[in-house]
Amino acid sequence: MPKATWGGVVIAESDVYETVEGNIYFPPSSIKKEYFIPSNLHTTCGWKGVASYYTVSVDGKENKDAAWFYPTPKDAAKNITGYVAFWKGVTVC
Repeated sequence: MPKATWGGVVIAESDVYETVEGNIYFPPSSIKKEYFIPSNLHTTCGWKGVASYYTVSVDGKENKDAAWFYPTPKDAAKNITGYVAFWKGVTVC
């Protein structure tokens, strides 16, 4: 079962997920919301659409914009609507 950890804490875990371009996307219900702070960052992918970001916060330490998701992706990426992926040192295994 894939899980995402940062700062020694599991921040997401699920046996249901999507893999896109080598990234594991976790369903929104699988993230531990207490570790996620909405960010103002938005980026655009040509085929997925506009991504929104979260800052991950564990034990008072923040990893700015370390998680992203597509709240309203383009049709080609509908399977990851709301699903969350990670980077910036978050371990996914």
